[in-house]
Amino acid sequence: MSLINTEVKPFAATAFHNGQFVPVSNESLKGKWSVVVFYPADFTFVCPTELEDLADNYATFQKLGVEVYSVSTDTHFAHKAWHDTSPAIKKVNYVMVGDPTGAITRNFDVMIEEEGLALRGTFVINPDGVIKLCEIHDNGIGRDASELLRKVKAAQYVASNPGEVCPAKWHEGAKTLTPSLDLVGKI
Repeated sequence: MSLINTEVKPFAATAFHNGQFVPVSNESLKGKWSVVVFYPADFTFVCPTELEDLADNYATFQKLGVEVYSVSTDTHFAHKAWHDTSPAIKKVNYVMVGDPTGAITRNFDVMIEEEGLALRGTFVINPDGVIKLCEIHDNGIGRDASELLRKVKAAQYVASNPGEVCPAKWHEGAKTLTPSLDLVGKI
């Protein structure tokens, strides 16, 4: 069953954020747009490149009213140690959630049970706590924050403009579509 258009399941965790350990829960995701990015593990190889890319684009996410949460099955202590030692992770100003029990990772259906690690899962969640975008792929394939930003803007546009949809390669300001009987077979 797809997670699209389902509400985020309840969870509670501790995160590392701006030099502090802070509580985070499913309620933290409500009231604003959120991006939740799962990755396999701290102190690895592709993961810091992705988290750094998100950090480099974090101000743009914030301008869109979006909070970013990265999640791995590491502890919040490991996140702090990684933040303190990695030049790429030092740039991270968004919330780094620890999920050592794997409960959140399982809630989002990205747990690799035999490894105790998460797949690379990306979720865009609306202010009601409902999942609007879900991408899960192999751990050897890194993600691109600029493409994620495009998709967040599309999700926000569709939410604000009922009856309109964003076609392939849509970018902010580009033409959208209004599905109707008159449009059938004309694209």
